[in-house]
Amino acid sequence: MTTSSKLTTSAVFITFGVILPVAFHYVGAMGPVFLPMHIPILIAGLFLGARAGFLTGLITPGLSSLLTGMPPLMPTLPIMTVELSIYGLIGGFLYRQKGLPLLLALVGAMITGRLAAAVIVYILAMTVHIKLQPLAYLSGAVLTGLPGIAIQLVLIPLIVNRLKSVN
Repeated sequence: MTTSSKLTTSAVFITFGVILPVAFHYVGAMGPVFLPMHIPILIAGLFLGARAGFLTGLITPGLSSLLTGMPPLMPTLPIMTVELSIYGLIGGFLYRQKGLPLLLALVGAMITGRLAAAVIVYILAMTVHIKLQPLAYLSGAVLTGLPGIAIQLVLIPLIVNRLKSVN
């Protein structure tokens, strides 16, 4: 894939990362339950690689916050920015550079991203005194997001394999 086609495809994933949460909220679905912004970021990392996945995860939450007000600036935006950046980076690294099976790379990215989110929660609690505890945040985010995690585990491998077959 050329650099310009990777850039274009990243822009498409960023667009989906902004539009999907709006669509979910519009029909009354809850973002923290179904995790709609996570899906295009994880796909971007797995399909395009670590660098494009990282940048897609870095840009999407901030752009979405600017355009839609979601996620809120504090404390959610920095947490999601780190989490999604790590999703894209690790997913692409494990799958495209290390050659791990797709599902294993996806799970590795999901776990690493959540752990990175917990680290940011800790840093924010220490520096700007947000009222969140890292382990409580992590367990709450995983339990609340179980439907979204299940959707990701089923849907993302199907989409990535389909994208690979048409590319």
